[in-house]
Amino acid sequence: MATLQAITFDLDDTLWDNQGVMERTEEGHYRWLLTAFNVWRAERGELPLVLSYEAGLQDYLARRQRLAREVPERRGDFTWLRLRALEDQLQAHGVAKSTALMWAAAAMNEFHRLRVQVTPHPEVDALLHELRKHYRLAAITNGNIHLSRQPLAHHFPVAIAAGELLAPKPDPTPFLTALAKLDAVPERAMHVGDSWEEDVLPAQQLGMHAVWINETGDQALPERVTRIAHVKELPEVLAWLETSWPKS
Repeated sequence: MATLQAITFDLDDTLWDNQGVMERTEEGHYRWLLTAFNVWRAERGELPLVLSYEAGLQDYLARRQRLAREVPERRGDFTWLRLRALEDQLQAHGVAKSTALMWAAAAMNEFHRLRVQVTPHPEVDALLHELRKHYRLAAITNGNIHLSRQPLAHHFPVAIAAGELLAPKPDPTPFLTALAKLDAVPERAMHVGDSWEEDVLPAQQLGMHAVWINETGDQALPERVTRIAHVKELPEVLAWLETSWPKS
């Protein structure tokens, strides 16, 4: 009998390097909004929006942060926060509500177009292809990447956007939801991720095995936790676990 039934994966900084992706996405979709909106207004004979890129971007961030405090149950739903913040900002600058709703939605479409432009580690596609032969796989992320459009989507029959559950990691809900959809029990499941607080601890506390992707560190680890420097080392962990799993 196989040691594990299922393996769940974090995405950002686990299956690809996320450095630069969010900065490019954040700046790109907001710059697109200001440019496209003012072109649209000019075509209608209207004056441009009096809002500079730098000041507008800072105000956009502040509005998201305020919304997260005012509506704490939505603090992990980053798409909702961004959409509402853009709507609020446009209306605060005199844009009609219906127009603000339309352009905020358009800006978020651009956000998601940029957000999925990630480059998985070169080993990952083949790794997941092989793992699917032996384990049930799922993705669990706090990010607001469109899961069905991310480059590895075909490997994950189950994909959980924790923010949309209103229960971002480290809340156990996304882990339990994934396990239920995979028909797997925690004791025979593993979670792989880069965050100690959001990936390793909640998985380990549920009774799952956890693999922590962290390049440095020599601290003692709790039971059922293994540290590796890169996801390409995962097969070695699985091979060790299979051989050490109690036989009965």
